[in-house]
Amino acid sequence: MPAKEEYLREPVKHIDPKSFNAVPILEAMAHMSYQARHLARAAQIYERMLEDPDCTIILCLAGSLINAGLRLCVVELLRHRMADVVVATGANIVDQDFLEALGFRHYIGSPEVDDNELRELRIDRIYDTFLDEDDLRVCDHTVAAIADSLAPRVYSSREFVQEMGRYLVERGLGEDSIVRVAYEKAIPIFIPAFSDCSAGFGLVLHQWHRPERHVAIDSVKDFRELTSLKIAAKETGLVMVGGGVPKNFAQDVTVAADVLGFPVPMHKYAVQITTADVRDGGLSGSTLKEASSWGKVAQGFSEMVWAEATLVFPLLVSYVYHKGAWQARAAKRLAEWLDQRAARAAA
Repeated sequence: MPAKEEYLREPVKHIDPKSFNAVPILEAMAHMSYQARHLARAAQIYERMLEDPDCTIILCLAGSLINAGLRLCVVELLRHRMADVVVATGANIVDQDFLEALGFRHYIGSPEVDDNELRELRIDRIYDTFLDEDDLRVCDHTVAAIADSLAPRVYSSREFVQEMGRYLVERGLGEDSIVRVAYEKAIPIFIPAFSDCSAGFGLVLHQWHRPERHVAIDSVKDFRELTSLKIAAKETGLVMVGGGVPKNFAQDVTVAADVLGFPVPMHKYAVQITTADVRDGGLSGSTLKEASSWGKVAQGFSEMVWAEATLVFPLLVSYVYHKGAWQARAAKRLAEWLDQRAARAAA
């Protein structure tokens, strides 16, 4: 059997969307057909969001993106005020971004391997990417240690991820981490299915040893916080990579606000990158046009792009970065707004 080190030799490198200018190619794609034209229109809609001073932009991340080399694409959106809120899967934020912030890596692999052999070597596979299960256990235990350090109470996932960012800053870790940059920029990150990742293992460990007094995550508090942001912002835009829980969670705040007695506009802008099939009724493939029937997404400035994210998301990010509309945007620092609101409610 090969040694573990033979599998974990070549780290995945993250593509830098600032290092190339995708504006010319996307402008040319606008005169093509099929997904090229869809992508070009999605880029134009994203730019329009950035030019709209009243628009709060919600970035949704699903699927395995960070392990695939898209970390810097997300980080540059946060650094340059091109996303005000993040809604993501726990895998992207904890198992992948926070893992790398702790100093670990994902590695170039192959689907043509013996997975039983990988299991014996404690190597996990995400299609053609490998990671060390022992590194993931460190991530689990770090999450548990962060929970151990907090006052026992109910937290939103946003509040807990904020503490993960504080942990990185205090230790000088993860300069290019989504979690750290979001903490530094006061950008809230919501993980609605928080236990469905390494964070879940870490919190199980924490609660197992503290059955009476422990940290707990309230997904309804997440929903309430994001809904309050929608009510305050009024005009919003969605940039969605993948679908799943993040997509539905972010779309649903318009309905939640209405249920609470605060009629708000539907999301004015929306773009989605997905490979999901529209014909089976599954949410990840459901069109943004369909979402308008639910009162979630307005028609007019929305676009579906049926493409694999590693191919088109770097082009989209490069386009909006080099177009430069973000330079006129003010930082919203919405995590601070939520913290202040919570403090007033507790007083």
